[in-house]
Amino acid sequence: MHVYFSGIGGVGIGPLAMLALDAHYTVSGSDLQQSEMVSFLRDRGARVQVGQDGSQIANEHIEKPIEWFVYSSALPTDHPELKFAREHGIKVSKRDEFLNQILKDKKLRLIAVSGTHGKTTTTGMLVWLFKQLEIPVSYSIGTSISFGPPAQYVDGSEYFVYECDEFDRNFLNFKPSYSLLPSLDYDHADTYPTKEDYNYAFNDFVANSSNTIMWQETADQLGLTDQTTTTILSPSDPGKDLVKLAGEHTRKNAWLAVQTLEDILAKDRSELISIVNSFPGTNRRFEKLTEGLYTDYAHHPVEIAATLEMAKELSKNVVVVYQPHQNIRQHEILSENGYKHCFNGADTVYWLPTYLSREYQDLPILSATDLMANTDGSVHTEPAEMNELLEEKIRSHIQKGDLVIGMSAGDLDHWLRAHFQ
Repeated sequence: MHVYFSGIGGVGIGPLAMLALDAHYTVSGSDLQQSEMVSFLRDRGARVQVGQDGSQIANEHIEKPIEWFVYSSALPTDHPELKFAREHGIKVSKRDEFLNQILKDKKLRLIAVSGTHGKTTTTGMLVWLFKQLEIPVSYSIGTSISFGPPAQYVDGSEYFVYECDEFDRNFLNFKPSYSLLPSLDYDHADTYPTKEDYNYAFNDFVANSSNTIMWQETADQLGLTDQTTTTILSPSDPGKDLVKLAGEHTRKNAWLAVQTLEDILAKDRSELISIVNSFPGTNRRFEKLTEGLYTDYAHHPVEIAATLEMAKELSKNVVVVYQPHQNIRQHEILSENGYKHCFNGADTVYWLPTYLSREYQDLPILSATDLMANTDGSVHTEPAEMNELLEEKIRSHIQKGDLVIGMSAGDLDHWLRAHFQ
């Protein structure tokens, strides 16, 4: 089967294209720009073109008829490639339908990791455990890892571990054998107008799952109790203290992974804990770029506070370079006073302009000054730009022995790597 992936360089579509290659589909696709993912897929044998004006998909269709067109939620309804696919009778779907086809064809049981925070780390931990136990596993994770590609189908595997995103209600299209919910906080206001909508969706996700494991706090938020198909973990569980990774939230994610695989594989708990304690981490989750400088995906107040907690375990003096993500999210965070205390523990916060993505055009853009005014004043904050001055300040902090951490879901990570690695 010839499958064409529109936006093939993205963190959602790219790994799916990897799976398709592993499963021996013919893979082609396009993206607006050259990227590491595009290069990787080309090296694997995919035909990938840069540009999306409609000529790229037309050429591929002439070369070999396309049978399935896969696209992301970010693609507008009038996109040239989407219009071409529909006009030429090509099967069209978002990523969930195609992934479900792979799960069905390969008879894979799904382990889905969802929730607002901790998805990537917990997914990575599950994959790490399977690999260290030398048990074949297929998976898809929304970032780079040091112990394998971001996604992989392995012949002979029984389970598929998936970072199951709630954006655009993607996660409701699956029927997991096991589901993990590391944590839950209101997010994606463009998909879920209210907290109630968000919680209802997760209740539906749990209902779709044969087994679900979560923390008591999450269960309380969803109004769930311990039952045959739902396991609720207590924060006072003494077993969690055997996990020695840095950061309370990281230890909790690890304990979810250990408990899940103890149930699925009937492995000795002490062996699983020993393996998870050697977890090397994932890209952009408290990732060390150089001595004294880290990068993290945190862009939600709860994530910010959790990442700072981890940083404070390593250094008394912590400096944050923060790039907010999405103007629409900033309006939501301000309405809830979300920034009031989340940076407490940092010594200085350099506040960058918001990284804009999928925005409402009629919503006024909030400035760094607007957002900084929401903090409680206990931490020094100042507006900044990604320029030579900021680079000098970061180098000065590192030289003094401070721990500097960039927090962003946008392009700050690329800037830090370009200037400090």
